[in-house]
Amino acid sequence: MAVHDFTLPDLGEGLPEAELVQWSVAVGDTVTLNQTIAEVETAKAVVELPSPYAGTITALHAAAGDVVEVGSVLISFDTGGDDTPAPAPAGRPAEAAAEEPLKAEPNLVGYGAAPRGNARPQRRTRAAAGRPMASDTAVLEAAPHDAIHHVEMDRPLERPRSTPPVRLFARQHGVDLALVDGTGAGGLITRSDVEAYVERVGAPMTAQPVAPERETVPTHVPAVTGERTTRTPIRGVRKHTAEAMVRSAFTAPHVTTFVTVDVTATTELIASLKVDRSLQDHKIGVMAVAAKAVCLALARHPGLNSKWDEAAGEIVEHHYVNLGIAAATGRGLVVPNIRDAQDLTLVELADAIRSLAETARAGKTSPAEMMGGTFSITNVGVFGVDAGTPILNPGEAGILALGAVRRQPWEHRGEIALRDVMTLALSFDHRLVDGEQGSRFLVEVADVLREPGRAMLLR
Repeated sequence: MAVHDFTLPDLGEGLPEAELVQWSVAVGDTVTLNQTIAEVETAKAVVELPSPYAGTITALHAAAGDVVEVGSVLISFDTGGDDTPAPAPAGRPAEAAAEEPLKAEPNLVGYGAAPRGNARPQRRTRAAAGRPMASDTAVLEAAPHDAIHHVEMDRPLERPRSTPPVRLFARQHGVDLALVDGTGAGGLITRSDVEAYVERVGAPMTAQPVAPERETVPTHVPAVTGERTTRTPIRGVRKHTAEAMVRSAFTAPHVTTFVTVDVTATTELIASLKVDRSLQDHKIGVMAVAAKAVCLALARHPGLNSKWDEAAGEIVEHHYVNLGIAAATGRGLVVPNIRDAQDLTLVELADAIRSLAETARAGKTSPAEMMGGTFSITNVGVFGVDAGTPILNPGEAGILALGAVRRQPWEHRGEIALRDVMTLALSFDHRLVDGEQGSRFLVEVADVLREPGRAMLLR
């Protein structure tokens, strides 16, 4: 028997710890190389851990909800054979051969180790027909400790792909996600898929008093025990976001300026693009037009695309735009960014924004996608809000908030007419940008939204 311990690695972020969200395997399971064994949440994202070995699980050294330090033993494998190191190839020292297995371990930022051999993944089957399948919560509450692993053995090796809110919704309505077909990206099961399944099979849509999964304990859901308050540990993405916002608010001197603009020409442009057959697969909206306007304006106002480097005593001006797109998720606010957005067309920006939003809602945004932003946009208008004073992302000089587009009376060509109007709010770091620069930048963005054709004059 050759037992290997796998320690929690640095997930590519330099963070000292991660929270174990859930195990995908149990003691006694046989796993293959790169099979998902667990989900862990860092201060920036949820990451799936692939197995660095093919073998049998002999021990799990942490439980769901535990915060594990980088370098701590997480799981142990029996890979078969013995512990005798393989002989070193000719011309290589024995020490190098002994280190060879380590090279097969994954870097765990969305990739796994290179597979060896022709082994194919093995899948467990569900419990035998007629055997009752208890909910996860019921099992964990009712089963004795030594029976939990047996129950896990009867579950599928890899659960159907879905987001935590969808899993909670399904459990509340007694739906087994293994029976639901996913229509989302890559087969992801969405809430509408669950609702369609319930409607098709005739199951009641009355919410059951099922406690939510630990990973989704939202503060607005009352505890089923009758308690008057619900306490949720401040961890993961929400903790990181809070720390970043506090650091930004008390480090960079914020200034926010506003402008209200008639965007009727932009909404008419968007409407015309929607009926263009060649663009039917693309979702072009006000956000994409604003993103294009921002990229054009940043080229003319580089102070808004710079960074205050306190340690070096320098102002760093970026000659590229990594455009952050703020996205609200069940785990908190994330701001993935579009790399080199200045090189993208309007259609490409729209596709990139849509992709980032879908990935964020699915909880699959990687840490790398949230690093290196140079300027951000947040769309508070989708919540029916007219304006706000957004807080800068640390290391960025500016952030633009888009308000709701409203049909209202407005002066147009010397008369009062119903027009589409929205408010833009720009927050900027006053160490890097003065009032004149910030105002000129905001007006230039507004001008493009007022007359999209003006983009043809900018470079």
